[in-house]
Amino acid sequence: MIKRKIDKKEMNYRYQNRSWERFKRHKLALAGLVFLIVMSLLALLAPWIAPYDPNEVAGGFSKAPSLQFIFGTDQVGRDVFSRLLHGTRISLLVGLAATAVSTVIGVILGLISGYFGGWVDMVIMRFTDMVMSFPYILLVLVSAAIFGPGLLNIILILGFVDWPGVARLVRGNVLAIRENNFIKADLVAGLPGKYILFSEILPNTIAPILIYATSVVAISILDEAALSFLGMGIQPPQASLGNMLNGAQSLSVLTSKPWLWIPTGSLIVLLVISINFIGDALRDAFDPSGN
Repeated sequence: MIKRKIDKKEMNYRYQNRSWERFKRHKLALAGLVFLIVMSLLALLAPWIAPYDPNEVAGGFSKAPSLQFIFGTDQVGRDVFSRLLHGTRISLLVGLAATAVSTVIGVILGLISGYFGGWVDMVIMRFTDMVMSFPYILLVLVSAAIFGPGLLNIILILGFVDWPGVARLVRGNVLAIRENNFIKADLVAGLPGKYILFSEILPNTIAPILIYATSVVAISILDEAALSFLGMGIQPPQASLGNMLNGAQSLSVLTSKPWLWIPTGSLIVLLVISINFIGDALRDAFDPSGN
């Protein structure tokens, strides 16, 4: 038994090393990972490194970038750079928290559905199909209109809307894994279902869950930006990347005051692209057929 545990740890260590070596081949993913780490640190340290309070009227209205305000000021005189740091903090929080909520729900339902099968599987999958049958963006907008704007509401709405994809992914993996000999041996040995689910099956589904989660993070960041841009997400004066773009709707702002939308829009694009690059690299890194 002890030898089996040692061999299992050694195999996991070797697998992790091979996965990291394959991940490092993706230069864009490495660059994206570095960018994401840097932006996360800047966002976490925003209260201490931002030159101004994000809600403070620090200068003139819509002032162009200068040495005092490197990204200029917005329509009411607030420092754009300071609000960008705090807005990144909110957007990353929404992306990660919403992904955590959807992943927990999807993993639990997917494990139960795939492992027990029968009428349990039918009920869970039919409910999943019903949720997925609604147009995604319409479901998000209607939910935001019903429950109202706000940070917690947006996190919960996006989390409860995004879980069906995780549930279907986990269910498919469980259906394949439970036919393996080591699972059948556990069943013959009389091991409890809880142990089999969380100690044998779940660890073997972590890789596809992690890969899928990266896409959910990117989608959640975009959804938060869209909802806040429409006035249904994070409400002013609290800064988020979405509501910072809300003030750049007029043609005069788009053409004559680019500092009000280019830094924010570019940051959203770079965050989403970096996360997608990381997801692509993880998919290749955890591919068992990879060299």
